[in-house]
Amino acid sequence: MQKIAVVTGGSKGIGLAIVKKLITENFKVIVAARTIGELDTENKNIIFIETDLTQRKDIENFCNEVKNNTTQIDILVNNAGVFMPGQIHSETKDAFDIQMRLNVAAPYHLTRSLLNLMMPFKSGYIFNICSTASIVPYINGGSYCISKHAFLGFSRVLRQEMIAYNIGVSSILPGATLTNSWLGTELPKERFIQPETIANALWFAWQNRENCIMEEILLRPMEGDI
Repeated sequence: MQKIAVVTGGSKGIGLAIVKKLITENFKVIVAARTIGELDTENKNIIFIETDLTQRKDIENFCNEVKNNTTQIDILVNNAGVFMPGQIHSETKDAFDIQMRLNVAAPYHLTRSLLNLMMPFKSGYIFNICSTASIVPYINGGSYCISKHAFLGFSRVLRQEMIAYNIGVSSILPGATLTNSWLGTELPKERFIQPETIANALWFAWQNRENCIMEEILLRPMEGDI
């Protein structure tokens, strides 16, 4: 039987690389994103559902669509997120609310809704795409760092809760990765992690799930943080 994955923010960057990797491994992937982006929607193994994950109603509608398409999922990737640079004392007044809504509340509510496609089967794997900002605060990180610290906390709690149901939970913490967030940078591409590297790390954890769970996967550019 073909395995099913759900990926949020899967139309570009890290999410897109993960979708492509899963497709090559014969998964069917249900993608939540605001735009089609670079998705190959002609591929029969991709189901794109336009979704604004900052909106609770959109999350509910997306989860209902997932349940209309399958009774079980094998992988859930909480990848969608937003970065708004700034410092607590000077960032825009809505920076905290927006980033907490998409980076923390959205994966919380979406995961809660989709767990009943994993728990009854005592099978499945959840990947939460965190960040080095989940463990290292930095100037101009502001509410982004706060949200990513919270997201890692969510992932750690979920890991403990899901042990009884044989469901793996991994937090992937990438450093600077060459995505649209870095458009216009003058730094050479060799200075960054490639999105495909993140996808390969996820796949390695999935392949080894019978032997162990890689609870936290920390990835940094060879020359360190930027």
